[in-house]
Amino acid sequence: MGEAERDTRGQILEAAKAEFLAKGFQHASLRGIVRAAGVTTGALYGYYDSKEGLFDALVRECYEHVMGEFRGALMAFAELPIEQQPENMGAVSRRCMREMLLYMHEHRDEFHLLLCSAEGTRYASMLEEAVDLEIAATHRYYRVLEQLGSPAPAIDERLEHILVTGMMNAYFEIIVHDMPLESAFRYLDELSDFYTAGWTKIMGQ
Repeated sequence: MGEAERDTRGQILEAAKAEFLAKGFQHASLRGIVRAAGVTTGALYGYYDSKEGLFDALVRECYEHVMGEFRGALMAFAELPIEQQPENMGAVSRRCMREMLLYMHEHRDEFHLLLCSAEGTRYASMLEEAVDLEIAATHRYYRVLEQLGSPAPAIDERLEHILVTGMMNAYFEIIVHDMPLESAFRYLDELSDFYTAGWTKIMGQ
């Protein structure tokens, strides 16, 4: 790809990002994007075949990175010796969320798109995907507690879903509110303390 093509692609992506951030995916228009980019509709279609393709080009790498980090952290915790898991639950979770928060803070625009502007795309389910991963990890941890002879009391599935959704949404809200990194880390630590204490209580530990 030549320099002129890279410049044109960059102009289209920047215009698309601004349009999606301002209006959300559903209400954004290709007409507005090409006008802002200073290109023709034909030129845009030479790089991207649809509005969905444009949105995907802007967010896919960030989405795959942060979801991969989350899955990896959950599996790394599950692979700890079971005797070490209770004492490390809070620390592992906090470390994972701090790493994710730093990455999301460094890519704020992309995560504003994912968290606030993705309705109508395949990325709109990002929160629910994170919730499903966390619930599956929680169920694995329930089994660990049983193996350790300290089983957790049964929890209603609907309540469990509400609690995990609230927890994940609270973490994502730190990015949505676009605060300085120092404040974001402080909020994250306070949320981690709150949810660790709450889950420890619910699990009867």
